[in-house]
Amino acid sequence: MTSEAVRRVQSGSPWEESFGFARAVAAGDRVLVAGTTSFKGSVLYGEGDPYEQAKVAFAGAIEAIGELGLGVESVILTRMYLTHARDVDAVGRAHKELFDAVRPVSTLLVVEGFVDPRILVEVELEAFRGQRQYRGAVDS
Repeated sequence: MTSEAVRRVQSGSPWEESFGFARAVAAGDRVLVAGTTSFKGSVLYGEGDPYEQAKVAFAGAIEAIGELGLGVESVILTRMYLTHARDVDAVGRAHKELFDAVRPVSTLLVVEGFVDPRILVEVELEAFRGQRQYRGAVDS
C-alpha cells in the first residue's frame, strides 16, 4: 500500500500529540477510529453520566470519519469500553440511538479503568468506504 493510499485525521486531542497517534486512519477501504472519549480539549462532557459520555464519544468518532467523507451509515464495527457493568444499558441505549438503522457488529467490554478516572466510556469504530459489493442481500 502506498503512502498516498493512507490518510490520517487528527482531532486536536492532547493525547494524540503526546502519544503520537491519529484519531482516524483510512487505509484502502478501511477507516479505523482510535479510542475516543467524551473529552473535547481539556473538558470532559457528561461527567458521571455514561449515556452522555457514550453519545459524545461516538459523535467524536463519527466526526473523525466525516473528515474522510463518511457518515454513520459506513460504520461496520463498534467497540465500547466501560468501567462499570452497571452502565451497560445506558451505553447500549446511546449506541442504539446512533446505530440502530446501520446495525454494525459490536463488542462491549468492562475494563478496570482509563487514564482519567472520570472517564466512564471509551469507544472505537471501523468504517468501510468501498463500493457496495453485495446487492439484494437478505437479512435473516
